[in-house]
Amino acid sequence: MFSPDGQRLVSGSMDKTVRIWDTDKGTQIGTPLTGHSHYVLSVAVSPDGKHIVSGSEDNTIRLWDIETRTPVGDPWKGHTNEVRSVAFSPDGRHVVSGSDDRTLLLWDVESGTQIGDPWTGHEHFVWCVAYSPDSTLVASGSDDQTVRIWDAAKHEQIDAPLKHGSVVLSLSFSPNGKQLSSASGDGKIRLWDVETRQQIGNPFSGHTDWVRSVCFSPDGKLLVSGSDDSTVRIWDMETGGQVGEPLRGHNHWVNSVTFSPDGRKVASASDDSTIRIWDIEDYITWARL
Repeated sequence: MFSPDGQRLVSGSMDKTVRIWDTDKGTQIGTPLTGHSHYVLSVAVSPDGKHIVSGSEDNTIRLWDIETRTPVGDPWKGHTNEVRSVAFSPDGRHVVSGSDDRTLLLWDVESGTQIGDPWTGHEHFVWCVAYSPDSTLVASGSDDQTVRIWDAAKHEQIDAPLKHGSVVLSLSFSPNGKQLSSASGDGKIRLWDVETRQQIGNPFSGHTDWVRSVCFSPDGKLLVSGSDDSTVRIWDMETGGQVGEPLRGHNHWVNSVTFSPDGRKVASASDDSTIRIWDIEDYITWARL
């Protein structure tokens, strides 16, 4: 995940570490952040760029100071199984986490304590969580093949689950909060109307294996996806069509993709143990000619 100023990139790995990278130089900044005792499955950067939160297969969440690269307080303990996804609220006050224990937990960033009871409803692993841009909603995706939308203040599910038809691996709200994209094990990406909770149009098709990550561009006009087919793809949100050819270079699953804050670059992380940064500004212009 990029820092808000776009100058750093944060990654979590099966080597149990969190690392910070200089996006211009492509070099690691300082030593790895160590403390987790098992795979780091998810990382997020706070809106003010001062902190990193990480979720791990060791069932804990850790908060880190991005400048000093040191832990802030003790690990957050509450989940009874691995933590697959973490996300900061846009106001930076809270973190929501999703776990293989089938629950979501809400955390107070300042105190590092759990807020309220677990959010229950999913019938299987929670693979992904995402906050709406106004901090009022949380979306979660699960191995139970549903997307659920929650009232972030009341900690309650809103209406019935959105039925996906396959495991839901990644979620991303559009910048205006009106749409939600979901990536699935069936190789498709679906778009949902947040207000009506209805699917918009047909699924985006092109990937030939699980789609593990999706992310809207900052202007909401594009979507990027990463897949087990080893490709990164860019999608036009207006037409629902793929922009240009797939971005190739990884030789294994693409686990995570994200846009830079200015929308000019895409970062992708893969099971091939590499992170790649793609300059897509010229690529998009060329693809549309």
